Amino acid sequence: MARAQIWLGLGLLVSIIGYLFLDAVGSWAFILTFRATKLAAMLLVGVSLAVATVLFQTITANRILTPSVMGFDALYAFALSSMVFTLGAAGYDAIPQPLLFAANLTLMSGLGLLLFMALLAGGRGDILKMVLTGIVLGILIRSITGFIQRLIDPSDFQTVQVASFARFTFVEPVLLGMAAAVVIPALVLAWRMRFRLDVLALGPEAATGLGEAPKRGQKQALLLICLLVGAATALSGPMSSGFSGPSNFFGLIVTALAHLLIKSERHATLLPAAAMIAGIVLVGGQTLMERVLHLATPLPVVIELVGGALFLFLLLRRRAV
Repeated sequence: MARAQIWLGLGLLVSIIGYLFLDAVGSWAFILTFRATKLAAMLLVGVSLAVATVLFQTITANRILTPSVMGFDALYAFALSSMVFTLGAAGYDAIPQPLLFAANLTLMSGLGLLLFMALLAGGRGDILKMVLTGIVLGILIRSITGFIQRLIDPSDFQTVQVASFARFTFVEPVLLGMAAAVVIPALVLAWRMRFRLDVLALGPEAATGLGEAPKRGQKQALLLICLLVGAATALSGPMSSGFSGPSNFFGLIVTALAHLLIKSERHATLLPAAAMIAGIVLVGGQTLMERVLHLATPLPVVIELVGGALFLFLLLRRRAV
């Protein structure tokens, strides 16, 4: 276990060094500052989504589900398409970036919390009902979004397409600071919950017997999930190759690899491992695409391709057991 974490740390360090220094031509002061900002954004997004996915899979007791199954990506797409349809591409581009970030974060986190709290409030709310409702609402929101996108002027629709992928070509330092102000406290709180998460992973009955209130822990974990996914998506866009699919395979890849390499259910080791793997996948993948292969293909497209195959493998393996 410790050896695996050391190798992951070395892999992340190599990915960071490669991204900062590989194929660098020109002023080192400018290049390092520019690349360091993008690097910080990728690490922030990757760690946020990795931790959120681990939390979500723990409280749902399912290693195939990811937070975006609850409709986070669909909410982002709906907000984006609605604003472009209402304001036009010129009006949307005129919105100050900090205001747009705050609006996206508030919408995704707020609606997610309303959904979770409504389902978990009272004695009849449960995780299964929450997940099924999230799937249905996600399909509904995607259908409405698809209808709105067909009404958008073709010349304005390009704005929607550009914003439909996670993008790290240019990161506003102000937005990065706003996202960090949300993500870092949420990560600290998630780390402080690591032992309680071990208890929650045992199931409601066992957790109650060990003195942990399952619903309280679920609500706290869901609050952190909303903030982490909302801030990451508002900063860079969704980590999926569009909005037609029901799941985000980035989190699935990261958590599956973490469980494979760590072979432990303890969140004290699982959370750091997932975070490091997320950094390796994003930073290393972006370095490979940009600096080695010199491809303009968005990294989420490749992640979705690999993640789809992994999803089928995990699903078939579960059914074979």
